[in-house]
Amino acid sequence: MTKPSLLELPPGVQLVYLAEGGANVIFRFVATAPSKPTSGIKKDAKNISIPPPSTINSTEHGNLPARFHGKLLRLRKETAADLPYTEIVRNFDTIIRPLFRPDELVDQTLVRLPEGLLARCNEQLRAIERSGARPAKRHGASLCLTEPFGLLITDMTTAGDPGATLTELKPKWLIQSPSAPATALRCRTCALREMKNQRARRRGQNEQRSFCPLDLVSDRFENVLHATGRIKGCKDRTRLARILYRNPTLLKLQSHQKARRDVGLHGPPPQSREMSLAMTLRDCTMFVKIPQDEKSPVEIRLGDLDLKIGAGGKAEYWRDMETQLINHGWYRGCNNQTPSECALQGPRRPNPNPNALT
Repeated sequence: MTKPSLLELPPGVQLVYLAEGGANVIFRFVATAPSKPTSGIKKDAKNISIPPPSTINSTEHGNLPARFHGKLLRLRKETAADLPYTEIVRNFDTIIRPLFRPDELVDQTLVRLPEGLLARCNEQLRAIERSGARPAKRHGASLCLTEPFGLLITDMTTAGDPGATLTELKPKWLIQSPSAPATALRCRTCALREMKNQRARRRGQNEQRSFCPLDLVSDRFENVLHATGRIKGCKDRTRLARILYRNPTLLKLQSHQKARRDVGLHGPPPQSREMSLAMTLRDCTMFVKIPQDEKSPVEIRLGDLDLKIGAGGKAEYWRDMETQLINHGWYRGCNNQTPSECALQGPRRPNPNPNALT
């Protein structure tokens, strides 16, 4: 079988900053016909142009090749992990992709970058930083100039459908930790959140409020509805609950977590591939793009599925957190000073203001 040729990004492509995390920056493609350059766009000697942030909502494709439509570009930051995109894609293709249907995943495809693009993107990051438009906690971070590739990822934003809404949520642990006490009154996610909230209170910081993951996969609709009232950014909790109730992708994620449930203190070696996959499946993001027309199909995809690597102290951190949750009574709810959201505690009072978190 002939190996497919590697995609290459066109030299004249235009990019605009969209968002970033700790290890990557996401850019949107904004292409225009060469004969009609967009005002305000700067070009270097390589004809690599980057428009100002004011064009971020542009949905024009112009001369952008069709294979890049509906895609965003992910670029790697300079980080201590220094994991090349070739390895990230190899793990995704061989380990993650076989677990789900293509339409259930935020796809990612390797693409070769034109010379000079990363330097120009770094210039844009510095300019955005000076303007105050870049999050303060991301200041100073730059793209890795030795990474020759980027990743084309599925565009789950609503730029092409202004009437749609996008909800993002972290399903987290959809089953209980195997190390939790048999008498636990908190699931793994709720126990950890309550422990972190106690520390936040002591430091005078804001506490985190969220849903219990066990409610998301409940066979009772009212429990799912209870959870959607705690999802940040949710505009219509009832419609979202109908979408998530017994959702096949969500249940498939839970099934894969069950198949890889030895993630407590007595599971596989902390730096093994099995542990990495198990933790990856418990830290992904679900993107739900909801069209304005209720008769139109809803798009649901899982992202943030780079394989979690136990190196660099992460494996020890996972085990240490589990030990603290067990030894300090967090699974049993011994330290909680506020009402818990956990489904394991029994009947709960309804949320008096479900839109308070939006």
